[in-house]
Order: sequence, then C-alpha cells, then structure tokens
Amino acid sequence: MLLYRRSIVAFAAASLLGGAVHAQAWPNKPVRLVVPFPAGGGTDLIARELANKVTKSGYNFIVDNRPGSGGNLGVDAAAKAPADGYTFVLGQTSNLAINPTLYSKLPYDPLKDLTPVSMVASAPLVIVVGADSKFKTLDDVVKAAKAQPASINYATSGNGTVAHLAAESFQKVSGIKLTHIPYKGAAQGATDVISGQVHLYVSSIPTLIGHIKSGKMRPIAVTSAKRADDLPQVPTIAESGFKGFEAVTWFGILGPANLPKDITAKLNADVNKALKDPELQKKLGDQGADVAGSTPEAFGKLIQDEIGRWGAIVRESGAKVD
Repeated sequence: MLLYRRSIVAFAAASLLGGAVHAQAWPNKPVRLVVPFPAGGGTDLIARELANKVTKSGYNFIVDNRPGSGGNLGVDAAAKAPADGYTFVLGQTSNLAINPTLYSKLPYDPLKDLTPVSMVASAPLVIVVGADSKFKTLDDVVKAAKAQPASINYATSGNGTVAHLAAESFQKVSGIKLTHIPYKGAAQGATDVISGQVHLYVSSIPTLIGHIKSGKMRPIAVTSAKRADDLPQVPTIAESGFKGFEAVTWFGILGPANLPKDITAKLNADVNKALKDPELQKKLGDQGADVAGSTPEAFGKLIQDEIGRWGAIVRESGAKVD
C-alpha cells in the first residue's frame, strides 16, 4: 500500500512538473501571424518586420496572408483558432473598429472573440497623385471637384476602410463630391494611379511610401494632425485649410478569446521589447509608421473607444456592407 501511494505521489509530481515544463516551453512550434490583407500592403510590411525581430526572442513566426471581405476573413480565422498561443492576427482600424458598424453581419465580435496583446504602430494616411498628374496641391483637387462634382475619382483598398471613411469625411468638410473606386488590395490601385487611370489614391503611408520615394507618386497631403516625419515637405489637410481634420490608422496583435494570461503577458513583453529596438523603429519609420507599444489592457481600451468613434463616422456617411 505504501509503495502504491508513493507511486501515485510520484506520478502526480511528474504530471505537475511536466505541465510546468510545457507551459515554460511555449512556443515550441511555429506561431502563425495572420495578416488579413494581401502581401505587399502596409499591414503586411509591418507584420513581416515585426515577425523578423520577435523571432530573435525565440519564436518562429510565420506570416499568413488571409485577405478578403475588408480584412474580416483573416480576423475571423484567428478568432476561431484554438486559444493555444499558436495563432495571432495583426488587426487594424478597419477590421477592428470600423467593420463592426459597417457590416450588417460580422462573423466575430472584436471585444468578445479576441484577446488584445499589444498595439504595434500607427500611421497617417496620405493622399497621392500620379507623377504626371495636373494636381499639384490639395487645393487644386478641391477647386476642380467644385467645378465638376463627381468628375474626380479616388482609389482605396476597399469599402469602409479607414482611407474610404477619411475621404468621405474630407468631402464633407470641404464641400466636394468625389467618386470612390474601391480595390481589393493596394497593388492594382497603385498601378492605376501611376498610369493616370485613377486621379487620387488614399492609403496609409506604409502602403505607398515605396512609390512615393521612387517618384512614381506625388503626395499632396497627409491626414495626421502634424506632418509625417518621413514626408516633412507634405502639408497636413489641416494646414491646407481644413482645421481640426485628423485621421490615422493603427495596428496591433490579438489572439483568440480566452488566450492564457501567461502567453498574453509573454508575447506582450517580447513585442514591446522588439518595438524598442532602434533597427525596427527605423525600418517601420522608413515605411511611414510610428512605433506604438502598449499593455493588453490599453490596447483593448483603444479598440473599444475607436469602435465608438468610427461607428459614428460610418453611420453619418451612410456606408453599409451587407
């Protein structure tokens, strides 16, 4: 009987120790980072730079592009994944704060079906034209649009994106009417603006900075309250005569709901450590993004506040996706 009891105690101790070792070993296999947009866009670039840096802390991050439905497909895939610490998503303003109001049926609830881990970055939007465009300033666009309403078109990466709603807000404050051309991703829209088929492109700076630096696109305004560090010569919309105008997009990592607290805390610490690295800060800065780490709680509060803010803009614009 004594031997039996000792065996039970030994087995229990081994089980507890094994569980502790297993918990400490996370992650012990590749971790998937879902990007809910096509490769090559701003969200994808930020995800890959961050994944490369965090990998040096003992992770093996694999970026998984899952575009579609305004980012909803990728976020939903992460929300429905097992809460075991091996699937995360780099969400952003449109699919976390705008889509809950924009879509009549959203397959996930950002506040209930996801666990915030950390904010990663924020970025202004930029309005660009092709290098050969007749529009030199934002005022040129406004004057032409007032002379011929709806004759000028602009591209974004989709209906209900931050860029789309920022452009809608700008049309309201400036008293003009533009024609929106939504694309499914950044690449084709950029090609059409460069070729002159589309007049304007509105997107985050990380998405378009490569074309701007190559001289294929000319920026005419940024949407932030102050000028962007990497585009210091480009005026803000507020400076262009529309005081108080501001619209930025942000990016952050989330896991499925009920993600273990120890995993959330570890990844948060490692992400914030990576974001303090000068090399990563420079790489993201070169792409037009501002590094912005946070606690899980602060990121969750941001999402909640932004749902209220952008929800009001969606309702006012009348935009809706069934």
